[in-house]
Amino acid sequence: MRFTHLLSVALLAAPLALAAQGTGSEQPVALTIYNQDFAVARTSIDLDLHSGLNEITTTNVTSRLEPDSVVLRDPAGKRAVHVLEQNYDAAIVNQDWLLQKYEGKTIDFQFATPQGIQTIRGTIIRAPSQSPYEYSPQGQILNGGPAQPLIEVNGKMQFQLPGTPLFPATTDGLLLKPTLRWQIESEKPDRLSAELAYVTGGLDWNATYNIVVPDSADVTGNEKADFVGWVTIHNNSGTEFTQARIKLMAGDVAKIQPGSGGRAMQMMVMNGAMAKAEPAVTQKPFDDFHLYDLNRTVALRDGETKQVQFIDAAGVTVHRNYIYDGAAQMPLYYDNGINENRTYGLDPSNTKVQILQEIKNSESNHLGMPLPAGRIRLYRRDSDGQMEFVGEDSIEHTPAEEAIKLATGSAFDVKGSRRQTDFHVNVTGHLLNETFEIKVTNQKQQPVNITVVEHLYRGANWEITDKSSAYTKTDSNTIEFPLQVPSKGEATLTYSVRYTW
Repeated sequence: MRFTHLLSVALLAAPLALAAQGTGSEQPVALTIYNQDFAVARTSIDLDLHSGLNEITTTNVTSRLEPDSVVLRDPAGKRAVHVLEQNYDAAIVNQDWLLQKYEGKTIDFQFATPQGIQTIRGTIIRAPSQSPYEYSPQGQILNGGPAQPLIEVNGKMQFQLPGTPLFPATTDGLLLKPTLRWQIESEKPDRLSAELAYVTGGLDWNATYNIVVPDSADVTGNEKADFVGWVTIHNNSGTEFTQARIKLMAGDVAKIQPGSGGRAMQMMVMNGAMAKAEPAVTQKPFDDFHLYDLNRTVALRDGETKQVQFIDAAGVTVHRNYIYDGAAQMPLYYDNGINENRTYGLDPSNTKVQILQEIKNSESNHLGMPLPAGRIRLYRRDSDGQMEFVGEDSIEHTPAEEAIKLATGSAFDVKGSRRQTDFHVNVTGHLLNETFEIKVTNQKQQPVNITVVEHLYRGANWEITDKSSAYTKTDSNTIEFPLQVPSKGEATLTYSVRYTW
């Protein structure tokens, strides 16, 4: 298996400059990104302290920083950094911010006319704003939501800006970048390179996998496939990282979210340009999770989506199986230990046969790397060599030596049917018997192996009294029958079950 590192970048927003301002020098940032829309950022700040109270400012932070997560310390642990006060301001200047700052004041607005660009004076009675909705117990909106601007022009009110607002160049309090400010007490003059660490939102990553299989499987259902894995990193933190060392944490790490609701995933447009091979992505166990290291310094712009290939394996065995579950939609239901309804579980009968792909994540199968959760797409090569998409599924975090199972669709030429052929219940004797017939047809040019799944849903106590073939009990109320269906033919199995209560 080859662990390669290739980059393909699409710029989704204009870059925003970032600088660390402990002493004005730019410092690299180490990012550990979690697949839960947050990251831990670490950088260094050169502190030049004099005796007494020091005012220290840095803009080497994001606009999604969690202020109470900030740690400023001596990485050597030899000197204590006495922070008396910390202030964080993420209110980066924009048009709405300036309109709010100038509420009650009169400014110029610029607009285009057939005669050219003109200006008009207007008083900002109310700036546009967005506040959370407040609801009544009945669910009605009481307050909140977007507020339109209210501008007075020539003695009249209007609910829109009369043009592009022009603000005085001497406006105080302009903040071009998110900023941290500290008041640090020092007993004596001192110089040190302090470590700044914090948790930030707006950084996320996810894994995707592409599997390419040949035009047909052998008689056992096995195929030799190419297996490629990518990680896609999203930066919506509001900050550009010009030099970043990136690690990715895979696993379900407990993190208290400030509010519910997800963010829309941005579409990634790849430019098709591949960089030269870089040092391989490595992984190691870390605590109860897995940590992946890109092993290089990269630039990660605000609004950018960066894709990194981290696994590339050939000759991976993919086993294709077919599953028929005639009562797939039936919920379990016990009524005093038994369900005596003759038609329960019979209608509607499922006719679709599911296609299941199974891959062993082992070194012997040219894999064996812990695989982060993500989406897997399956492609098949046509006889002319062209790849066609034939299904996809998602996987959970998968350790080495475990099997990956992918449900990639339903077979077109393989169908199933299920019917009850006998039923008898003796309520006083606490006894119920029923018999089923399962038939699978196959219009493919080759035979197929089917796993027939049956749910013994009427009661907890059951016994198979007759069967046309052997079965395997997979849990307390599920059994599976292997069934081979010839090409252009059909196969039938029957079984009888007795319930007691």
